[in-house]
Amino acid sequence: MSKANTVAGNVESGQVPGLVALIYRNGQTEVQALGVQTLGGTPIARDSIFRIASLTKPIAAVAAMTLVEEGRIQLDASVDYWLPELANRQVLRQVDGPLADTVPAKRAITLRDLLTMRLGMGHIMAQVDHYPIRKALTEVGLLLGPPAPDTTPHPDEWMRRLGSLPLMYQPGEKWLYDLGTDILGVLIARVANQPLGEFMRERIFEPLGMKDTAFYVPAAKLPRLVTAYRRDREQNQLIVIDPAEDGQWTREPAFPSASGGLVSTADDYLAFCQMMLNRGTLGHARILSPETVEHMTSDQLTSEQRKENALFFGDHSSWAMGMAVDIAASGHEHHLGRFGWSGGFGTTAATDPSNKLIGILMTQVAMDSPMGPQVFHDFWTEAYKS
Repeated sequence: MSKANTVAGNVESGQVPGLVALIYRNGQTEVQALGVQTLGGTPIARDSIFRIASLTKPIAAVAAMTLVEEGRIQLDASVDYWLPELANRQVLRQVDGPLADTVPAKRAITLRDLLTMRLGMGHIMAQVDHYPIRKALTEVGLLLGPPAPDTTPHPDEWMRRLGSLPLMYQPGEKWLYDLGTDILGVLIARVANQPLGEFMRERIFEPLGMKDTAFYVPAAKLPRLVTAYRRDREQNQLIVIDPAEDGQWTREPAFPSASGGLVSTADDYLAFCQMMLNRGTLGHARILSPETVEHMTSDQLTSEQRKENALFFGDHSSWAMGMAVDIAASGHEHHLGRFGWSGGFGTTAATDPSNKLIGILMTQVAMDSPMGPQVFHDFWTEAYKS
């Protein structure tokens, strides 16, 4: 990547204050760090720390599958024992109907349902503020948008609130974004009998050398934390979402969000992606078996579920476990078997086994569409140029 490339143009034009772009291809790593961590502040560096948002999801999925490999939980068994708040679910007869108009769930929720976001509850990508279930979720503080560590309650209270509401759909019926992975984080912690962050550190981060990945940034590392922004389209200016100093990621959260709560660096995330590219190993560390990685990165949805979520998947992608997977080639960005995801705070990463390529882009401007900003598209065009 040369400094004259289109990715760099996004910094020069002010679309993003800064970025770290990393491409790993056939054992060679190329990194470009441009711009600043905070407007008017410190230059971005290769080891700058970003809120990676939904890039947390693949890591959470791997954490869950380590427990499956140990036989501590089964992929297709009920999670009722560990998550009693979700036992004996009632399901809305109509998703836009009264909360009391329900029928019993046809079956229990499973770990696979959580990994594939088909538990029957999550974001509906339409204007549904008038739905009683949407109003009820707002009242109890669930599904309110980006991660908010300062306002999310302890996992037990969070689960109590969730358990007070019916499901939107029958388990396995629909793909609904986001909520399943936060429930997954609670499940992992309960099965492992230790906090989610501690389990991830022992089982994934330390073995892979991911020294800067966690659910918050300790004081000694705060000078490397970027400021998070969103773009005000009407004013055409960047607005601070979360500052680097005394922001929400500067202290340990009550609720470690498996859906979107981690911070990381480009090199830390590269180690995770290399492990997945290597089918479960990196150096002397084995995190998963090759068979598990293959299963995790395979299409899990029905054709109808994909079509219902064309906004996310188009006609080239689907959902695997904790991440998307390409089921067809399309343009510069999509190659059969390529897997990964993007984070709402401005991060994207994918692993392409057929081309032995990993691409990781860290920015600090929030996405305002599931389609991703121009800088994402420019990055993948650059990644596949050769």
